[in-house]
Amino acid sequence: MPTPRDRRARLSTFAVFFVQGLTFATLLTQVAQLQQKHHLSDGELSILLLVVPVIAGVGSVLAGEIAKRYGSRRVLRAAQPAAGLAVVCAGLAADVPQLVAANVLFGLCLGAVDAGMNMQAVTAERRYGRPILTGFHALWSAAAVVGAGWASVGGAMRLTLPAIFTVAMVVGVAIALTAGRTLFTAEEEHVAAPETPRSGDTVPAAAWRPILPLCLAMAFLYVGDASISNFGSVYMEKIMHATAAVVPLALGAYQAATFVVRVGGDFAVRRYGPAAIVRIGGALAALGFAGIVAAPDQPLAIVAFGLAGVGLSVVAPQSFSAAGRLDPAGTGVAIARVNMFNYVGFIVGAALVGGIAEAADYQIAFAAPLILATAIIALARGFHPRRP
Repeated sequence: MPTPRDRRARLSTFAVFFVQGLTFATLLTQVAQLQQKHHLSDGELSILLLVVPVIAGVGSVLAGEIAKRYGSRRVLRAAQPAAGLAVVCAGLAADVPQLVAANVLFGLCLGAVDAGMNMQAVTAERRYGRPILTGFHALWSAAAVVGAGWASVGGAMRLTLPAIFTVAMVVGVAIALTAGRTLFTAEEEHVAAPETPRSGDTVPAAAWRPILPLCLAMAFLYVGDASISNFGSVYMEKIMHATAAVVPLALGAYQAATFVVRVGGDFAVRRYGPAAIVRIGGALAALGFAGIVAAPDQPLAIVAFGLAGVGLSVVAPQSFSAAGRLDPAGTGVAIARVNMFNYVGFIVGAALVGGIAEAADYQIAFAAPLILATAIIALARGFHPRRP
């Protein structure tokens, strides 16, 4: 049974996920506006967006090394407020070099927070003794919807980018500073390894085979996620000719659908198992991307973005949960490796979709994540809990 201390730490972990979703969506919904402000071509925009996941991979590795010794709480207390500062700096950037510098800081902090918050969530799931990890990701999605909604309101009010970013990040940093004090400590995260681990249930430090399906599914998920996060607003503006108030609704619909599914995700996993949930998710995501490619107007395009969110929503939390089951000692080895493929997917997604868009257009470019979403169906069997 969870203790009162476990419940307090779980609430703090929820807060960390909320702030991360808010921070991410606040910046990403304004990609089209940043492109206009700095007069970037589609190719230049793709290169700029690649900076974030490349540096985030570095941030994730650093966070893993620090957390191994000092725990993820120390990582989160430093990196999350800095991520909010980076978003404000991106809005204030007067030229491209300043924007690149802000993106570097944002990417470094993004990777550190992603790794740290999932370490906290896996610790909570272990201490609760039942699937609860999807709920954390649900709140991330809810915060992303809030961020997209605020971007839409700010666009309708004709607020400047610095104003839109600053209002959201003041709230986010305040929550992060408060929550950081009651997260799980290093002693609570790191537990003694079982004396006789069951064969097939754990992953040795050098073993990649048990986690490879999780890594590939994570990468394919984030190719799709990156295509929507990075280029959804550009697609709505250039292909659907949407107004400033409508442009953020693509990401808003995606995150809203993600949130709704994740709210009940833990119950579905307990009943049907993670493999079946991931398999269904891959199929629905493929249908969503097919809708984006074929959408004739703005309403149907927004619905298609939402359907893609329904499908992709279950893959990340189940990847981290499965990685946690393969690492019962809480070393973070499996989680760190799976998290790295988050950024592999983002890099491939930004390069692939941006490159196709440069050669053709954004509507055709979304066929790439469509194909990779179907591959998740085949990888789903790797999510089945291992037995001796």
